Parts: sequence; structure tokens; C-alpha cells
Amino acid sequence: MPRGLPALPVGRRSRRALRGATQQTWRRPRGRGRRAGPGPDSSAFTMFGDLFEEDFSFISNNHCGKGKKSKPRESEPPAPRDSTNLSGIKNQGGTCYLNSLLQTLLFTPEFREALFSLGPEELGTLDDSRKPDAKVRIIPLQLQRLFAQLLLLDQQAASTTDLTESFGWGSHEEMRQHDVQELNRILFSALETSLVGTSGHDLINRLYHGIVVNQIVCKECKNVSERQEDFLDLTVAVKGVAGLEEALWNMYVEEEYFENDNLYRCGACDKLVEASKSAKLRKLPPFLTISLLRFNFDFEKCERYKETSCYTFPIQINLRPFCEQTEMDDSEYMYELFSVIIHKGGCYGGHYHVYIRDVDQLGNWQLQEEEDGLIEDKALRDTENGKETENPLAVLKGILSEEEAKQIPVDQLGQKLLEKKGVSWNKKYRKQYGALRKYLQNHPQIFQLSPDGNRVGLKETHKLLFKLDSRGRDLQSSPQKNDVQWNCEKTPPRPRATSAGCHWFDLNDSKVQPIKEKDLEKQFQGKESAYMLFYRKAQLKRPPEARGNPRYQIPEHLLNEMNAANTELQKKRAECDSASNGIDLHLHLSSCYKFHNGALHPSLSWKESVVDLTIDRRRTLGDLRQAVFQMLESWEGDMVLSMAKPLPAGLHLYQVLDGDELTLDGIGLADGADIFVWNGKEVGGTKVLTGPDHEPVVLNVLRLAEHNEGGKGQHFSEAQHVFSCSTSLGQLHSALAPAGGIILKNGSGAEGEAKNWEVFREEDMKETVRSVGLRDGCSVLILDSHDQSFVNVASGNLTAFTYDISWLQVKNFCGVEEEEKLVKITATIETVMSDIKMKAIRELQLEEELANESCLRPVNGNGKLLSPAAADVLPGFVLPEVPEDYTVKEAELKMGSLLGLCRGKAPASTQLFLYFMVGSDQNCSPEMEIVVEETASVRECLNLMLEKSGLSGDNWHLRRLDWCYEAGEALSQENATLKELNVCRGDTLVVTEGKLPEKGFLKIPIWWLKPSSHKKHGENAQDQVNGVTWKMDALQVSAAAAPPEPTHTGLDLCYAGRIEIAGEASLEDLKMQALTLPCCQEQVVPLPSFLRAWTVDSRRPGKLLRDNKQRLSDYRLGARVEICIEPLQEEENLGPHELLLRVQMGIPGERDYSDSRDLVWDISKECTTWALRQRVASHYCLPVDKIEIAKYFPERFEWLPISSWTQQISKRKRRKKQESLQSAPYHLKDGDIIGVKNLLLDDTKDFSTVRDDIGKEKQRQLALERKKSRQERVQDPFFPEERLPTKPRKPEVALSINVGVFR
Repeated sequence: MPRGLPALPVGRRSRRALRGATQQTWRRPRGRGRRAGPGPDSSAFTMFGDLFEEDFSFISNNHCGKGKKSKPRESEPPAPRDSTNLSGIKNQGGTCYLNSLLQTLLFTPEFREALFSLGPEELGTLDDSRKPDAKVRIIPLQLQRLFAQLLLLDQQAASTTDLTESFGWGSHEEMRQHDVQELNRILFSALETSLVGTSGHDLINRLYHGIVVNQIVCKECKNVSERQEDFLDLTVAVKGVAGLEEALWNMYVEEEYFENDNLYRCGACDKLVEASKSAKLRKLPPFLTISLLRFNFDFEKCERYKETSCYTFPIQINLRPFCEQTEMDDSEYMYELFSVIIHKGGCYGGHYHVYIRDVDQLGNWQLQEEEDGLIEDKALRDTENGKETENPLAVLKGILSEEEAKQIPVDQLGQKLLEKKGVSWNKKYRKQYGALRKYLQNHPQIFQLSPDGNRVGLKETHKLLFKLDSRGRDLQSSPQKNDVQWNCEKTPPRPRATSAGCHWFDLNDSKVQPIKEKDLEKQFQGKESAYMLFYRKAQLKRPPEARGNPRYQIPEHLLNEMNAANTELQKKRAECDSASNGIDLHLHLSSCYKFHNGALHPSLSWKESVVDLTIDRRRTLGDLRQAVFQMLESWEGDMVLSMAKPLPAGLHLYQVLDGDELTLDGIGLADGADIFVWNGKEVGGTKVLTGPDHEPVVLNVLRLAEHNEGGKGQHFSEAQHVFSCSTSLGQLHSALAPAGGIILKNGSGAEGEAKNWEVFREEDMKETVRSVGLRDGCSVLILDSHDQSFVNVASGNLTAFTYDISWLQVKNFCGVEEEEKLVKITATIETVMSDIKMKAIRELQLEEELANESCLRPVNGNGKLLSPAAADVLPGFVLPEVPEDYTVKEAELKMGSLLGLCRGKAPASTQLFLYFMVGSDQNCSPEMEIVVEETASVRECLNLMLEKSGLSGDNWHLRRLDWCYEAGEALSQENATLKELNVCRGDTLVVTEGKLPEKGFLKIPIWWLKPSSHKKHGENAQDQVNGVTWKMDALQVSAAAAPPEPTHTGLDLCYAGRIEIAGEASLEDLKMQALTLPCCQEQVVPLPSFLRAWTVDSRRPGKLLRDNKQRLSDYRLGARVEICIEPLQEEENLGPHELLLRVQMGIPGERDYSDSRDLVWDISKECTTWALRQRVASHYCLPVDKIEIAKYFPERFEWLPISSWTQQISKRKRRKKQESLQSAPYHLKDGDIIGVKNLLLDDTKDFSTVRDDIGKEKQRQLALERKKSRQERVQDPFFPEERLPTKPRKPEVALSINVGVFR
């Protein structure tokens, strides 16, 4: 909902800096529908105004001080409705047949209103459904709620999960194949049962019940024998019939004669006689449902097939010729078509969608071609009426006169202007009339503004009616009670039909689009053709108040629920929009800073010197400047905003931000940017040099000391100095060695190791600090004249002992102070650790007696102690004590390593220093240490830990701590030693309550998917098919079994082991636990997002598992699921609308391909051939018309070219619906292989390879062997009754809906 402008918030700032200022207070279906029986279902993948200058509602203050504010990003809210203003239905995996029928029932107003007429007093409420013995009719309640959502909830597609759960369907049923005709009968039966004992008990019979009478007339006695049949839908033949009217004629007009050898026994004559048989429609229902028998059985081939011949059906039909009584008026027999359920595909798979006529005109029907025409007409009208439209006064008065409230927010007025006129104030009027708020202020005789200027209304004398819309719609409409809140920013003006109820829509799961009535003719024949027809009596007229009113006859409680849901949806969308476009800026105020030592430093604490501000990145720099002005009321003089960057020397300023009309995103302001607010000249009376040429650089200056305490190596003194990067070496020499001497630079390696010391020569003195490579943290050595004997001036290098100069940091962990003191110790790689410890004790001013009770242990910023080897891999953790007779080199310490001075002594070489905690929550259980023999068993170690933590009992077990600091792999072998289980010094174990879990956990086989070496054709081609290695041993296929099918191109699938994990664990937990398997531990994976998880289907990667935070139970993996893990080179977080393909470029002149690459394709907008070709061409930087692409089917060793016909069609036709590549015949899914041909180098369009030929030949030979084997077994007399094996197909399961008993 449009909101008013809140008061301008102000960020937290220094009271001292803002002294004197006025104190103020500011407050993601995919759908694969299939069927069992004579109606299939297959894949259908569901996809899922201008701003004003005075609007400061986009600014918020952060009271967290310095540091980037965390923005937890929850799942995105569902997309709002598109221009049709109609809602689709999400496909749960195989429910497109259900979606099509539900949309038909929804657009049957009489059915919908009859269902809504049943109140809670008859059906109960959903809140009572969980109460014991409560008689709640859940199915009609859920159907009511779904219909209300489809009519009123502002979302692109509604979910049927709650409804299918009320049916008693599980995850398997939602994926199972069913027939929409079968569902129609079963759903009506379930509704009849659910409504027993209510006023709606006859709902189905009242609307859909009809009667057919079958008559046999004796030719001799004229006796009539008749039998009456009830029907809810009529089933008509398709085979051999031209259309619906011919089929009805054959059924209800043509007579069948009993004569010659086929006589009829008459009950009255009591003998065989000639007779005629006929059928007639005795009672016609208000709504006639017709099912077409498109699926038949071929008895010669013993298989089903779909009848795709042409079968016409009329928009209007007169049923008088087919009825028993024909004397009534024609209107009693006229029916109009309003819904056509369409099946696309074959008899074993396909997809359902529905064409529906919008009887109540609830949707916005506008084809793209007509939209273009309307735009042109509007432009022409605007030109003709230029003088009138250029004056915004009448426009604004008309909008305000329509409002019931006296005043509305100014930004809401701007949004309503955008909605009504199709153009914003800024684009149309601002250049001539200025900002909207100023324009309103300049007309006080007409507009009345609130004291804060945020709300506006018309003065009483000007409350007149105005017509804004060029089509003449009156804006002064009476407000409706319980009006549903819509996103008026999104919904365009609704064009009306010239005749009532003649507009059609195609509702295809989540997608809704307008169609023309003549498009129905396309469904007469073919693989995509009509399957069910729904007619309504022409004399059924809708009341005027129902037209265009989705709220009509909806109960009060559902209106309130949808209102609340819409409010919550808009709130979430606003939060999502704010989260995606909001950036945090750190404003540094010049009054809180002083300039010294080459950089800016806060005069107060960092927290008090910075204001954290959140602003929309789409705002302009002028908006930001005005917001800062309003925050700093006491600011005087010019205000300059400069980009700043914290450096080791302090805060440094760069370019000045100019161009108030530019957006913050356009000038490159990123999230977390630092901005300095000052006058542009000086800070605290000191001139400040800005720009990259004056960056301050911190240098470590070393000098030789006069003594050597350690007995090994050389000792140095150290100090830090700051210089501008433009300082010349001559100036540096004068500052550091005024009495003469030489300066040497430390050429540090990539990891900060002190390697070579180079002398700055005389000719280098004109170079600058930056040009010679000196940067923050670099060390320079100053040698006076008496120290220069250590330098070989000719080579420019030091002699042997000095190139090993290094420095270490030591932090005191022995004290009880909250903040441990840190000192820096200079040493060489030959300095022993005992000398470093003694030096640190003196520098820290500790008692020297502590030397016998303390030790040094490497530490990182987290303060965690680890093993020495882990110090390199996980910098920032602390390892067990280093032996004191080790040198820096022997301890494998790097330059700048952080050591901790801790109490205690290092363990012996046969002992393990371990950490443990009870439970993985550090807040509840602190981490403890223990020293244990490496030969101790897991049970002995557990007992020692329980004893130290004061626990007892045998209801405990040990687990390793994974990299997310959570309990990971269990140490299940309690009698094994710690050494046998590879428990290392410094490891952390978790004492977990409970015995090792067995039930409730998933035991999942894990496969490792890794790239294999690409082999050219000719190299062991029999063992590899399209670059896929056949891993017989890894796949564990017996010799008698069928040969394994190949995996993806260039990938090996190797068995890694089996893990046990809770069903409530996340996908991230599964990935982390998989890495604990022995064959995966050698893999270096920094984060779980560097892993990709697939299900294993037919020994190949199947479904890609997205969203690391999702629970495993939500994937509905099943008991026999297998997972394969694929390592990645970079992080990957695929969204629900991103498709992962493996593309490989053909090698010109060879029937082979280069190694495959991963290609991520966003299909949220469209999943068409043209879009895929554009994405692939962009990936390879080739013109779209110079590539050919094809999908590979590895199970058949075949390539299916993806047609490029869309290149030749016009742009206007391209806007029309195109076939989704996720439907037949491509069924594109994650992991599919796409071959690419570069037509600039290779004009052959044959995508097959030598390996494909070999694979097909193997399949052909295998098929011949199987056929020969079957023939031999059939002819063998010892197997007379053995049946021939047939292709396995899933068993067909009858559809059912579970209903409670209400009699």
C-alpha cells in the first residue's frame, strides 16, 4: 500500500560534534503433470513508479555504530499478479490436471458462489480441524480458501498444498500421473460426501446433474422399454467423428435396429422381434461437461494411442435435436462454451492447461498487438489535447476528489498519478512546474497541506468530480466495504470488452495470458488438443454487480483474511525491495576528526564519530546531500561529500562526489561505503591532501641493536613511520637517516615471509615510495656506516644472517584482564622460542617466575588453539604449546605470526592435546581442554571428558566438530584408539548426549562426482562414451547386471561411502558430513557453497538440490535416495529460476567436443529456444545466427537439435507464447548436455560423435541378443508358459480422495 512520508530519521552521531543542534526524535515448481490411464500429463515448468525529491522515507538510521549492518535475506515474497490481473496455480510436480479443473470450477460463478454461501456454522472452521472429535468439513473449507486466494490475493500463483493435504495426498500422490476426467468425477463425489447434512448437499446435482433415457421400441406391438441413466458428464467418441455435433447426433438421434439374425426379445410379445434402439437427453443440467475419448487401444499393436485427428466443437450449441422434449423455447437448449481443458502430449505423458472464458470479466484482457495500438492512440490524443493535458492542476484535483479521506500522503498522490496517466510527475511535469510538493505549496487556495507537509487534500470548495481517464471513467466511485488492497503501482488500467464476457484466457499452471476466441480452433487436432469441454446455459445471466467484482458473494471472514494477507504481502515486498536496493553508508563527520601523521584520526571513539545511514541506491546524490543537511541542523557553510577509505595509517579522502542529479548507484556508491562530510578545504585548521597520489603508507623501520640476547641470529629494534606514497626516496632517506647510511627494502614473498633485502641505490633516490613497491606493512632496514659491512653493495643484498629478519606478535593469555595486551617481538628464523618468551615476558612487564609456568602457542584473531599444521591452513587459531628449544624456523612460524603466552606446559610427544565441549552451543557449554594418550580408546577418552565436566552415565557419545562449529561425524567405534581414528592434536570433540542414533536418521550412500580426463575419439572409445567413463568397480555393478549407463560428459561418478544424518538436517549439513568421508577428506573445500548436490538416478546425476539451508525432509528424497557431491571452483547459490546446463563446443573438423562447461541460465522470464540460443551465444561471445545447438540424450546416444526457427519470425510474433524447452520434446532440466556448433568454423550440423556410433552399435547388438534369447526361450518346450519380458512401466494407481464421515 502507498504510505505517507515518515519524518526524516537521523543517524546516531557524536553529541560533542553536534553540540547546539536541535534535539529531535525520529522513529521462488516446477510442474510435471502426468496421468495414469487414458489421459497423461508431463512436464510444465512454472516460473515462477518514479520517486519524488521530497520523499525521505527511504532513509533509516542504524544505532549499531560502526560496522556493516547485517541484512538477513528471507525467502522472497511471491510475485504479484501480472497485467491480466488473474492468478495462476503452482504445479506441485504433477498436478497440472488438478490446476486445470480448479480454474474451471473457479470461473464457474454459480459453483463458486454456491460454495461461498456455506458458512462456518455448517462447515466448521479450519482452526477447529485439529481438535479431537471436531466435525470439520476440510475439503470445502480449503476449496473456499483457495478460491478466495485466486480471486483476491495479489500473487502470481496460488498453492494447492493445503487442498491436496485435505485430500489425504502425500508427496508421492502429488507427483503421480492421473487423468483430469477421472479427477472430475472423484472430486465431485468427494464434495457430495463432504456436504452431506448441509444446505449445499445438492450443489453438484443442482449444477451438473442430467438424465439420459435409453428406449427400445418393438416394431410389432409398439411397446416401449426404457431405462433412465443419470450423468454428471457426457463421454463422446472422437475416433471416426468429425466433431462434437456429429458425435451427439450419432448418440442421440441415430437409431440402432435389431433385425435379421440380431433380434430383440420383447417383454410384451414374449418373443424375438424386430426393434429400434435410441437414446435421448431427458434432463439438461445448467452446466454440461463433455469428455472426449481421445485415448484408445490398438488391439493389433497391443498398445494405447492418442487420437489426434481433427475434432471440431462450436462456441454455441443448440441441443434441441438431442433432447426428448423439444417443445420449449430455443433458449432452453442453447449452451455456450466457457472452458476447454487441453491435453498436450501422448498417452503416457503430457501436460494439461485450460482455455477459459471470463464470464464475470474479472481479468484484464489485452493482447500485445492491441496494447501497442492503445499506446499509439494515447500518444495521438495527448498531441491533440496538448494544452489540456499539460496543465496538471485538473489532473491532481481529479485524483484528490476521488478520495474518501480528507488527506492522503503526497507520495501516494504521485503514485496515483502514475497509475492513472501512465507517466510519473518527474517525467511529465517536473521540468516545467518543479517538484510535486512545491507545486502543491504554490496553490494554497486549492490544496490543503498538513503542518509537516507530508499529506495533502482538496479544500472543501474544490471537491468536484473530474474525469481523468481518456476513456471517460469516473474517478468518483463509491468505496466498497472490505475492499481488497491491491498493489496499485503494478495494476494497469483495465480495458473493458466491447461485449460482455467474450474474452478468453489461457491458464497454464502459474502462467496466465489472454488469447483470442479463434485460438480455440488450434485445439481441434494434433498432439495438443481439447480433452474436456464445459458448456453453460445461455440463459444463465450474471448480475451487474458481479461484473468485474472479484469480491462478489465472498464471505466476510475470507475477505478479512485476504485483506490481512495482502497487507502482509505488500509489507514483505517493501522489505524485500528495501533489502535489495538499500545500501549502508558510513558518514564520517569532520568535526569529530583531526589530521595528524599523514591521515585523519577520530578525536573521539570510532563509534561516536560515524553516522550509519541506510538509503535507497536509486536515490540521487542530491537526495543524499539534502538528507545529510537535515540531519546536521547546526552545519554552517559549504558541505562537501568525499569518498573515504580506512587505511592502516588512518582515514584517507579520495574524489569529491559531484552531480546531484546522478543516482547513488550511477556514481558507484556501494554498500558499506565511507563518506567524509567536510568543507572541502581543511579539517581542524589543517589542510588535507586528497586523492590516490597522497595515500599514506605505514612502513616498519628496523635498525640493528647493539647486543644479541638469544645467542642465535641478530636482534633489531623496530618503529613505525607514515609517509605519503608520493614521497621520494631522497626525502625518505633524509627523514630516516639524516646522519648518513643506507636503506634496504624487504622484498616479501606472497605470504609475508622476509626473503631478500635490497639496497636503494643513489640513482633510485628520485623514485617515489609507490613506484618502488613500498606499501603498508613493508619493512625497511636502516644501516648506519658501521653496519654496512653486512651489505654487498655490488649485488645489493645482505649477507646470510640478516635476510632471515622476522617479527612475531605475542599476546598475553595469562592475565585476568578483559583485554589482553599485545607486544611485537623482532627475531630471526634462528631465534629460539625460549628467548622470544623471555623477551615477551619483559615487554609485557610480567613476573619472570612465569617463565617456568607458561608456554607459547600460535593464536589467531578468534583466540582458538590448534595444532601447528593447522596454523597455516586456519590462520587465527591457537595450537598446542611449541617446544621451547625450537627455533622460529623449526616451529614453522611465518612473519607476523601471532603467539599466545599461556599457562601450562606442552604435552609429551605421545599425548594429544584436545578440546571438548558438552553440546555444540558455546553459550551453554564453555570449551574445555584435556591431555590424553593417543593410544586411549574413544570410550576411555569420553570417560575422562565426562569426569572433567562433572557428568556421568553411559548415555553419551563423542562427535567431531565440523567446520561450521557444529557437531559432525560421530566416533562410533568406541573401542578404537584415537590414533586409529586420526584424532589429531588440537582437535575439538563434542560430548553429545544420547547414544549413537540409529532411528530417525537417513542412511544415504554418497557418490563423488569429479571431472575426468577428456579422451579424444579413438582412445579406448569402447570404455568411454562421449567423455563419460564407465566405472564398473565404482558403481558396483555385477557382471550379470546390465551395463551401467553413462554419466554426464567429462564426469566420473565414484562411490565415496555412506553417511547417517537426521532428516531435519539441512542440505548444508549433508554436504559437510559428506566431506568427513575418507575419500572426500583430501578435497579442499572452503565452504559448503563450493559443493553441488545431486540425487542419483539410474546411476547418473538426477535432480539438483538447491538451497543449502533447506531441510532434507523438505526435498522428499525417499528412503532409497542416493546423493552425489560435485566440487566446484567457486561458490554457487542457484535460485529457483536458474537452470544449470553443461555446454560443450564442437571441435571443427572432428566428430568430437571440447570439455564441457557449466552454464547458468535464468529462465524466470522465458524458457524458449530463442532465449537459450542468446544465452549460449553470449557465453561463447558468438553471433546468435552463427551457432547451432542440440540436447544430448546419453541413454540413447542421440542429439536432438534445438530448432532455430525463431530467428526468421518478426519481433511482434516473437512476443507470442513460445513453447517452453522444459516440455516435450526436450524436457530440459538441470545437468543436461548442450552441444554447440560454431558455424563460422564448422558448417556441419551433425552433432553425433564416434562414441555415439559405438554406443548405438552396442545397444543394437544387445537388443538383437535379447530378441534372440527370447525367441529361443519361447521355442524351448521346458518353458511353455514363460511370458516375454516387456518394457517396465510404473503401475497405474487409482486416484482417490479421502473424505471424513458426516452422516
